[in-house]
Amino acid sequence: AASQGIAAAIEDAGDDRVFVDARPSEGTDANVGRLNARESDISYIQNWTAERIRRGEEPFDDLNFQPCQTFHLYNLPWIFATANPEWTSISDIGTDDVVVPTQRGSGTRPALEHALGYVLDDYETSSVDFGELGSAFSEGTIDTGAITLLNSDIEPGWVQEMKGTVDVRLLDWPDEAVEEMRGDDRLFVPDVDMTPFDGYDFAPDTIPGITFSYNFMVRDDLDYDTLYAMLETLWENRDSLDEFNALLGYHAADEYWVTDMYDGLPFHPAAADFYEEVGIWRDEFERFEG
Repeated sequence: AASQGIAAAIEDAGDDRVFVDARPSEGTDANVGRLNARESDISYIQNWTAERIRRGEEPFDDLNFQPCQTFHLYNLPWIFATANPEWTSISDIGTDDVVVPTQRGSGTRPALEHALGYVLDDYETSSVDFGELGSAFSEGTIDTGAITLLNSDIEPGWVQEMKGTVDVRLLDWPDEAVEEMRGDDRLFVPDVDMTPFDGYDFAPDTIPGITFSYNFMVRDDLDYDTLYAMLETLWENRDSLDEFNALLGYHAADEYWVTDMYDGLPFHPAAADFYEEVGIWRDEFERFEG
């Protein structure tokens, strides 16, 4: 939906230098594959995928291009929830308890399972659609499931519906595990402020969220002028982007464009030059030098 909003905003601006055709994503791994096959010019990924690219892990060990960063889309922190009235921590999960670290096949699940490994040696798993988690808790078929908050700011409708179905408790992480996860380059674990949210049976004021930073990437050989024109058009219309999709409203803040970018992956030269021009380039960023 956000990609469609970007396409609509550019079309509305009437800039004939660039045209965006937004297409559905089949996941961040697939998005990299589409860039590799030249089936797309710009695609979003998240930090779990970015780190695997940086390390040259399969299936990213034979890419025919250098992935380059362009701009930030949004963050999704994930928090484990339960309807068990006695639980307050991830460490309360036992070997026979059923955990849903999002649906099987999602790009989120492997990272959440990796994080759980810092606390748990064994547990049962299941796969439940987001909208069915409340029913699964009520029926007792699962013990823990992952929920998210868009940009740590917005509760999805399915989370709100779940709170109306069961008494939802959010699980904190042991301090030692949090320290270890924050030293893991694969994970991004900032604290999420839960004080603006109500309706939970239990929720710490702050809770570590296993967070995915979604950023748009391009091939290193994408035409310089095309990308520059795209960024310039969106930037000039940043105060009205929320008219095309509410999620794009965050881009009204200048620094948001380069929030939570990836270490070890360079920016496309057009993006680097543009951000230098508008004054938000940072010394720690890397520019691709082909």
